[in-house]
Amino acid sequence: MQEQAHLLGSPELANPFLSPEFTLALGRCRREVRIAVVREEGEPVAFFPFQRTRLGVGRAIGLGVSDSQGLVHRPGFQWDARELLQACRLAVWEFDHLVEGQKPFEVGVVRTFPSPVIDVDQGYAAYLGQLRSRSPKFARTTLAKERKLGRDVGEVRYIHDERNPEALRTLMAWKSAQYRRTGRSDRFAHPWIARLVHQLFHTRTPSFAGLLSVLYAGGRPVAAHFGLRSEHVLACWFPAYDTAYAKFSPGLALHLRMAEGAAAEGLAYLDLGRGEKEYKDSLKTRDLSVSEGWVTRRHPVAFGHRARRAPVRALRNTVLSRPELFDPADRLLKHMGKARQIKIAPHRFSNSDEQ
Repeated sequence: MQEQAHLLGSPELANPFLSPEFTLALGRCRREVRIAVVREEGEPVAFFPFQRTRLGVGRAIGLGVSDSQGLVHRPGFQWDARELLQACRLAVWEFDHLVEGQKPFEVGVVRTFPSPVIDVDQGYAAYLGQLRSRSPKFARTTLAKERKLGRDVGEVRYIHDERNPEALRTLMAWKSAQYRRTGRSDRFAHPWIARLVHQLFHTRTPSFAGLLSVLYAGGRPVAAHFGLRSEHVLACWFPAYDTAYAKFSPGLALHLRMAEGAAAEGLAYLDLGRGEKEYKDSLKTRDLSVSEGWVTRRHPVAFGHRARRAPVRALRNTVLSRPELFDPADRLLKHMGKARQIKIAPHRFSNSDEQ
């Protein structure tokens, strides 16, 4: 169903986070993973992956790390959201990256967000031409910094599909350091997330792969990214770089190389994921939409879960959407992260801005 989705009018279902491989890998790391199968006349017509607590609280598969969520179905399939929840013994189902085209779930949408993408279906040259036309200074500066990286550090080399596990460990160390110095929670401090990434790194099928891309300079890695690839979409997930080379903006150079590699593989676009970042605005060609919210049944567990979660989400979204609140909050987190890093390892990391 997913492999044919782009041909049958549901391109949003082509995202690799909706692939069976992602759900199966997560199921090896989290016990509460379930997959509901909807059948008509004995034939499967839809698949609904979810996570369920013993009390019947349901969450989208990979909530917190998945950038695309929903029900994978045949074209034209209709369903009743609350009947589906009842069949799955769920009082509530929470999502934060619901894809477009999931109308029965839209009754529970609280807020919708842009998810920027880089279209490469016309080839990398066409994309780069658009980028130069739309953001000439950004394109010129990024390409010039990559050339300077080659002159100052050594030959720049890009590997689109790096299979060396040591490179993945390097990326995860960089990302953990980035989380800490910016005051964010370190995702890789959660053992199940680290296990999931390793599982996906070793997962390869004709229609899915965990993809590690690395930019080298002078024989050493300077930027890397780990994401998921389906037949038509590269979902960007964990980008990071060595802060010793921050002045060369290696993360931006890496994203351009990734776009070139994705185009060469015949992919349609790179999904940069929800979240307002300056580099995403500069690189993107358009936005998709993803939503967050809850679908609930009339059940005390549903009322309790929503009462507990709604204020937290509302506060976070208010801060993220208002610069007068986000900027000081972001500075405070970075200040706390910097103080924590100085206390832990004052010699290891620089204080350069994130890209």
